[in-house]
Amino acid sequence: MHTSQPARRAIVVGGGIGGLAAALALARADVRVLLLEQAAQIGEIGAGIQLGPNAFTALDALGAGEAARSRAVFTDSLTLMDATNARPVARIETGARFRERFANPYGVIHRADIHLSILEAVKDNPLIQFRTNTQIKALEQDEHGVTVTDQHGERYSADAMIGCDGVKSAVRAALIGDEPRVTGHVVYRAVVDTENMPKDLQLNAPVVWAGPHCHLVHYSLRGGRQYNLVVTFHSREQEVWGVRDGSKEEVLSYFEGIDALPRQMLDRPTSWKRWATADRDPVEQWSFGRATILGDAAHPMTQYVAQGACQALEDAVTLGAAVKAADGDFVAAFKRYEAVRIPRTARVLYSAREMGRVYHAMGVERLVRNALWVGRSQEQFYDSLQWLYGWRAEDCLDTVVV
Repeated sequence: MHTSQPARRAIVVGGGIGGLAAALALARADVRVLLLEQAAQIGEIGAGIQLGPNAFTALDALGAGEAARSRAVFTDSLTLMDATNARPVARIETGARFRERFANPYGVIHRADIHLSILEAVKDNPLIQFRTNTQIKALEQDEHGVTVTDQHGERYSADAMIGCDGVKSAVRAALIGDEPRVTGHVVYRAVVDTENMPKDLQLNAPVVWAGPHCHLVHYSLRGGRQYNLVVTFHSREQEVWGVRDGSKEEVLSYFEGIDALPRQMLDRPTSWKRWATADRDPVEQWSFGRATILGDAAHPMTQYVAQGACQALEDAVTLGAAVKAADGDFVAAFKRYEAVRIPRTARVLYSAREMGRVYHAMGVERLVRNALWVGRSQEQFYDSLQWLYGWRAEDCLDTVVV
């Protein structure tokens, strides 16, 4: 008599963008998923994020691309301005030629909207179950499976586990135990209604205003009804990684040398959230037996190339492809997944660090920055971005794209 094999099972720790994407990718590879989230409900906080073409490619592979497109704003360009004199430094057009080159648009979206777009697909998948108010305190594994223990002493077992629990990952602490690198850069984020946004800055583009040891970014959200505003500066304080309420007085104190055109934005938000940022040095291994990590748990990075969520989505698609190709051998799948993802995400992370230096240049370094892209054609810009935006889901396991 024929008996079918029991369904493979995995635990996903964390219900953010990376965790939902991982759960969806595994379910699409016929894995039954239990998603554990420490918050009381599955949701997302924050403001806007940017989605490069590689993010839309990953979302399409997960079946959430159209939902995300319906909530995103597609931009006309990516623009870098010198904040001290309000002069342009570089402009990358993201219209038809860009979309043809990278097979997808460049979009901006509220973090809650991209989270919802993936969550809808997750809720429609019968192989995924949720458990909230569940904080992981311990992890153990053997050759047969993985068991995690929550704050109440309850234990959950599966064939494998994926930690998607963010920059302060408990799973990473159990597997690797390294310390974060606090950057000293502080990020303030706010959302401003369009009627409160200066008319001359209501542009359909993410605009970066680069200043000495600081910068500002703004772009439209939610069909043009709101604008996302992000300001970053090198803190005078000894920072501790975390989030708290911010103050307009602190922001203004770091932007005294900025031209009046971008500076006027700083008066617009009624409230700010303040992030003291951190990343981690890349590691050569993040999979251990039947356990691995993904997204910010694996490679937290600064925001300077707008790729944190994009790389988590790529991770999820690659993980799902690896699990499917390994036909149930999670140990082999996780090794293949990390072999592809570690060098690529490390390049993105190092690029983000360097771009932070470029944005915040001052003195002669600022003059060098302002001359870097003079005379560069749009095709030359696209060529320089091919390694990042040209990622493809269909061959994500075949080559190490760095």
